[in-house]
Order: sequence, then C-alpha cells, then structure tokens
Amino acid sequence: MGSATTEARPISNHPAFTVLHRATSLADLEDRRRMVVRIEGHQIALFRTRDGVRAVANQCPHEGYPLAEGSLSDDCVLTCNWHNWKFDLDSGETLVGGDRVRIYPVEIRDGEVFVDLTEPPACEQIDRSWSALEEAFRDHDYSRLAREIGRLLRNDVSTTEITARAFDWAHDRLEFGMTHAQAAAADWLALHDAEVTSGHEDTAIVTILEAVGHLSWDTLREPAYPYPEGTRTWDADELVDAIEREDEPAAIAIVRGFLTDRHPCEELEHALARAALAHYQDYGHSAIYVYKTGQLVERFGPTPWLLFPLVRSLIYASREDQIPEFRGYAPARKLWSEGPAVPTEDGMKERPEPRIDPAGFRGISVNKALEHCLTVDVTDPRSRLALFDALLDASAWTMLHFDERWMHGTDQPISKNAAWLDFTHTLTFANAVHRLATRYPDLWPAGLLQMACFVGRLRPFLDTELDASRWRVDDADGFLRDTRSHLFDHGSAEYIISAHWVKVWAAVDEEVRSRDDAPWAMPVLAATRRFFEASHKRKHALRTVRQALRFVKSE
Repeated sequence: MGSATTEARPISNHPAFTVLHRATSLADLEDRRRMVVRIEGHQIALFRTRDGVRAVANQCPHEGYPLAEGSLSDDCVLTCNWHNWKFDLDSGETLVGGDRVRIYPVEIRDGEVFVDLTEPPACEQIDRSWSALEEAFRDHDYSRLAREIGRLLRNDVSTTEITARAFDWAHDRLEFGMTHAQAAAADWLALHDAEVTSGHEDTAIVTILEAVGHLSWDTLREPAYPYPEGTRTWDADELVDAIEREDEPAAIAIVRGFLTDRHPCEELEHALARAALAHYQDYGHSAIYVYKTGQLVERFGPTPWLLFPLVRSLIYASREDQIPEFRGYAPARKLWSEGPAVPTEDGMKERPEPRIDPAGFRGISVNKALEHCLTVDVTDPRSRLALFDALLDASAWTMLHFDERWMHGTDQPISKNAAWLDFTHTLTFANAVHRLATRYPDLWPAGLLQMACFVGRLRPFLDTELDASRWRVDDADGFLRDTRSHLFDHGSAEYIISAHWVKVWAAVDEEVRSRDDAPWAMPVLAATRRFFEASHKRKHALRTVRQALRFVKSE
C-alpha cells in the first residue's frame, strides 16, 4: 500500500472559507489507484474510481482499521474487510455498520489533487452529532456514544445538555419508573465536575459516557410508556396521598401543577421523601432515588424527565413492611412520636451525652433491632444522631460479615438468595436518610427504624466468626482516592455493578468526609473495601433451574 506525506499548500485564489491542500499528483494516484496521505494530522485515503477521485478518513469508525486496505466496488461502496462495514464514498454514509465516515471534497488542478479540509459549519456538525447520538442511544452502541459525545464536546456543547437529552430520551421508556441509571448519574456527574476542575478530559468524558450508556441500556428496545395527562393544583399532602393510593394519574397531575406554578423545590422534595419513607419499601431504593433526584434537580432544575420517573417508581414500589418479616415496623413507628420536639438549650445541657452501643444491633432479628431503637429518645437530636451512628456502624459490620456461600449456593430457596448488591444498600440508604432527615427532621423516626430493618433482614446471611481484619483501611484519604480512580476504568460489563460501585463510593465519601472522626468511619471504609475487592457471581444457572423445578413440582 502506497503512502505519502505531503506538504500543506492552501490555494491563494480559492475562497477564504475553504482550506485546500495538495495531496499528490494525479499521475501518481493513477499509477497506484489508492494511497494514503497525511495532511495536518489527518490521515486520508485517496481512491481513483471510475467516477473520479474520492478522499476519505482512513480510519474505520468502528475500530480504527485502515480503510485504504478495504475493497472498493464499481458503484463507489467501500468495504472495511475487518468487520464488513460498508460506506458510500459519495456521501460518507454507512450502509452496513453504525457510524458514518468523514469524506473530503477533492479538486483537480493542473494535474494535482487537492483535498478540502474545511470543517463543516459548527451548527451542521452539532445537528449531525445529535442525530447520531440518539441513534447510538437507541441501539446502545457504546463506542459510537463515546465518539458522538466527543464530537459534541469538541463543538462546545455542554455536558449538561448532553446528559439532559439522554434523560429526556429515556424518561418515558421506563415502565416502572426511575432506575439505578438516573441515581448513579447524579454521582457520575459530580465526579465529572471534579475531573474537569482537575483538567482530566478523558476521565471526565468517562463519567458522561457511563451515565448516558446506562440510561441507554435501561431503555434498550423499550416502547414508550406515556405519562398521564392533566394538571392539578400543587398540594404536598395530596401528592403523598396519591402515591400512597398508587394513583399515578393524580400524582403526575399534582407534580405537573408544581412545575407549572414554580413552587420551591424543597416543598416537592419533602413530600416525595415522606412518600418514600411512608413504608419500609423497595429495598431502600425509594429514599435513595429521592435523594439522588434532588441532586439532579440542583443541576438541571425541576423537569418532567427527572420527576415523572421518580413518581412512577414510588407508585410501583414494593411495600415490604406488609410482609410478615417486617410487620413489627408499623407498630414501632407508632410508638415513636411523629415529629421531633427539639429540647431547649437548658434541657439539652441537663441530659447526659447519649451513648448507644452498636454491638447491640449486630446479628439480631428485625424485631429485636426495632425494639432496641425504641429505647432511644427520638425527640432528642443528640440521641437521634447517636442512634444513627450505632445503626451505620452495625450496617458496616453486617456488610463486613456477609457469608458469600449464600451467593454461590445452588440449593437454597429463593428467599435465601443473597448477593453483594443486597448489602450495599445498608450504606447508600443510610446516606440518603442522613441527608434527607437532616433537611427535614420529621423523617428521622421512619429513617432510623428502616435502617434497623436493614440490619435485621440481613442477619441470616452472616458469618459472625469471619475475620474482617484483612479489609482494614488505615489511610482513609488514600483509600477513597484509589477507589475513585477505579471507577474510571472499572471493567464491568454490567451497568448495575458499576452503578453500585459509584453510588457506594459517593455515599461513603460524603459521610466520611463530613465526619471522619465518627465511630463508624473505619468499619464503613473496611466494608467498602471488601465490596470493591469482592467477586460478583451474577448468573446462577444451576440455582435458577433447581428453584424453578421445585416451584413447578409444587404447583
């Protein structure tokens, strides 16, 4: 294959808005029929076809293989022989494959071949990239998503606009509402800001790619699930009631009224948090999603494509306090006062500093954990914080003592299936409770009791004799920094795994950095280290078949 490096020679009498460069002589190209030239950083493949000279970027957009080595048909279709992608050399459009290739206008003057390197107008490039990004989004073409994000950023389109469009494309294709994709996006975007500040372009784009890619994956081949029409006057209590009744039309109409009348976002967040914590539900997702949506609203403002999926997820949330294991939750909730009565300064001085032993919550049942909570004066802010500390410490201890044999087992009933993602919610839920209840103190009773439910529900899956010292973290800052670096090249093909990694890291980083002297700091870091170092068995073929056969036999 012939190759030449040419000298760039703009043509002085050509219109100023074009950039023509000499590529080679026509005679030389006639002899070779195809050749590669390099002009100002561009590697260009030239082809002598029966319809004239064609110039195309030499890299196949699929995996970068040289198109100059491809096969060219008489009708000017170029095939990349590595993976059979085919391109129309007249337009650059792909005929087989997933991305167009750039072509360059060619002009022949005095026996010389000139190539026009003029960039298309920015508006044309942006419009083309938006269309291509949406196409890649619908197909979950990960590499193409990365290219189109890079092209948009090169044309000064903001990451805010890129992710906003992805949220919009996804929001009405979520049958049951919000997923981990939106929740993790809040953390990916926070990491993005830090990477931009540090001048790390590549890792900053990784965060956007992961956020957009996960939204794409969760809506892949999904049809639209339209939201109900209608608008109702904003009323926080009515919204909470509509969600309690699982009335999506009413709930969406009330939120639409909120958006129409532009009420303070705190009113909506408080109402949604009340609905999320009205039950011990959905394995903690509801409260986590409310907290993460609040972070997204701070970035994008309140929009239907953020709020409607969240409301739908609250409507469909499983209410686990209705099952036998957690029926002690509602009575315990009633025994605590509905709202915190903050003591006077004098009253607080008279009270001894509350101390709650986290060991009392380790390895106990749900009901025992709830009973233990009821010994605490929830109206005292210091007691609430001491109880939170004890429950978070116990949550970390629980996570540190997960018996992975339950994850690898093949003979247990479905109710005994357990894996790492069941344990991580003890940390991310605690983070959501802490942040939401600090903002809205009436949420503390429900949040603390539900943390106790988490500790109790995981008791059957523990190895209390497990030596957890191997996961000790002595340098908190170094550990959080190294773990953060792992997120940018995590290597997992499953978004659900990387979503939990980034959400756990963000929750732990936020909690530890706000109170690095807290009694739970070291256990929480050790639990996080164990999670990041763990293997994840994500497919259970034999267990699934055995459980299915037992079910079929019992029918």
